[in-house]
Amino acid sequence: MTTDSKDKIKVLITDDHALFRTGVKASLSHYPDIEFIGEAENGMQLLNLVKFLQPDVILLDIQMPIMDGIATLPELKKVLPNSRIIMLTMNDDVSMISKLMEIGANSYLTKNSDSETIYEAIKTVHAKEYFFNEYTNKAILSGLRSRRVVEIPMTDDAELSEKEMQVLKLMCDEKSTKEIADIVEISPRTVEAIRDRLKIKTGAKSTAGLILYAVKHGIVEG
Repeated sequence: MTTDSKDKIKVLITDDHALFRTGVKASLSHYPDIEFIGEAENGMQLLNLVKFLQPDVILLDIQMPIMDGIATLPELKKVLPNSRIIMLTMNDDVSMISKLMEIGANSYLTKNSDSETIYEAIKTVHAKEYFFNEYTNKAILSGLRSRRVVEIPMTDDAELSEKEMQVLKLMCDEKSTKEIADIVEISPRTVEAIRDRLKIKTGAKSTAGLILYAVKHGIVEG
């Protein structure tokens, strides 16, 4: 049984090593719900490509010539705000992961990850926005520790309604927008509006920032 093209997750890979790009595509070729729609060797080439292609998930290398992944990430979020971005690297620098997650990365994988892990990350970020693993979890906890020098209690300005708290907790449980909408019995659009309101109230710049906020303030356990 074949998967209809429109049901496939459209993936684009960006890495300056052609051999690595080929290897990743070959290792995921037996998954029927993944379709590679393009590849780029640096960030500039990627930004030009996404003007014409609409990938669901982008695998983005951090270290590349001309324009690296760190410089590319914020520009990519401006052009394609709904795309999911998985950063690829040779190292697991915790401070780097934390920074990338806060500016829009949806996950972080080392280049020696096996095909099953890469596939699971693609499927999860596509369905639920974030794929957490030992690297991302370590980075989030490290980020929390560094910010705990001064504990900031919830102020009146950041007072959250019962529904906002409920949505935030479900986000921390890695529920998708649709799943949250079904559980809380509101529309997906209302969930998005509440998420935007939460960002304004807490000062978080991203969903990862909201999760950091929830753990730091004891809304969920870290």
